[in-house]
Amino acid sequence: MPQSVFYSIRPLAPAFLAACFLVTGCGKDAAPPAPPSPVSVTKVQSQAVPFELAATGQVEPLQTVVVTAQVGGLLQHVRFREGDEVQQGQILFEIDPRPFQAMLQQAAASLNRDIVQLANAVREADRASALATNGMGTTEDAQSKEAARDALLATVQSDSASMTTARLNLDYATIRAPISGRTGSLLVKEGNLVVTSAVQPLVTINELRPILVRFAVPAARLPEIQQRGNAELKVVARQGGREGAPPIDGVLSFIDNHVDSATGTVMLKARYSNTQGGLWPGEFVDVTLVLGMQQNAIVVPATAVMTGQQGPYVFTVESDGTAKQRLVKVARTEDTLAVIGDGVEPGMTVVTDGQIRLTQGAHVEVRGAAHPGGTTTLGAQAPAAGAPRGGRNSP
Repeated sequence: MPQSVFYSIRPLAPAFLAACFLVTGCGKDAAPPAPPSPVSVTKVQSQAVPFELAATGQVEPLQTVVVTAQVGGLLQHVRFREGDEVQQGQILFEIDPRPFQAMLQQAAASLNRDIVQLANAVREADRASALATNGMGTTEDAQSKEAARDALLATVQSDSASMTTARLNLDYATIRAPISGRTGSLLVKEGNLVVTSAVQPLVTINELRPILVRFAVPAARLPEIQQRGNAELKVVARQGGREGAPPIDGVLSFIDNHVDSATGTVMLKARYSNTQGGLWPGEFVDVTLVLGMQQNAIVVPATAVMTGQQGPYVFTVESDGTAKQRLVKVARTEDTLAVIGDGVEPGMTVVTDGQIRLTQGAHVEVRGAAHPGGTTTLGAQAPAAGAPRGGRNSP
């Protein structure tokens, strides 16, 4: 071989040998598989689940009455203390009755006088009519006497109405409670001059037993409520601001006749006996409308459901220890449970924690035990007898 050709081939030998070693090395050392992702799991359950609607409500009295005076005068007596519980018909205020007693006496005297005059006019009219019939008197005189009689009859009727008004004014001088309830702030004191004006109320009474709670639910839930027809629906109220306060049971009493277009909700009211006085007008409470029980509902923990571009989904653990993403239809959420309408079946194993790291077909390492209605992480619990240590648990 010529010397020039030898020198042109020799520099290529090291590069060629390095490439050969690289190719053989790649063939022998493959990349290690990804480690399984640790997850917590639970079983899909079929159980009875209460069908409930939660909302925030505001307590309002069954009735509110602003007590005002119907006659004016000097306030002589106040027969209660502000904040007292009063009963319907109980005397609250007494206005000086003497002016009204005098008016009643005057009206009675006028009535008695006109009654006497009417009786005399009736006799004269009868006499004039008889004389006219016998030809001993004129028809004009009889007609005049009859007109006087009729005028006095109208006067007596007017006097009777005036006497009724005077008696009412005397009764109005004693102001009674129109409803049973709790009184508010006393706005007038004894010795004040009371005027007949709604601008100056005397006191406000709220009826607290029974009492109402007003709350709103989405309009989309209205058909589910209407399906119950005339059934008595239970509404549970819980006072969030009072520690240890027990829930209070009531019944749905009112459904508004229109949907609020601004909020897309329907206003409802629940009625409570409130015998213990726990509910107070104006306070906010958490209410739960119980529509019934759904039997054999398919449920998973709400933490198992995630939302993607195609909608809600869960990861299930298959028999080969891999994760599978399944689209689900969430009918509703009750407390910590999601009621599933479609996508999973009872007995399947769903991932409740750690699913954010999963992909379709990824291997998983179960670190939680399946418990009904939730997930329990076992942590460092010892494996069962005969189980291999450090291995993967089957779902």
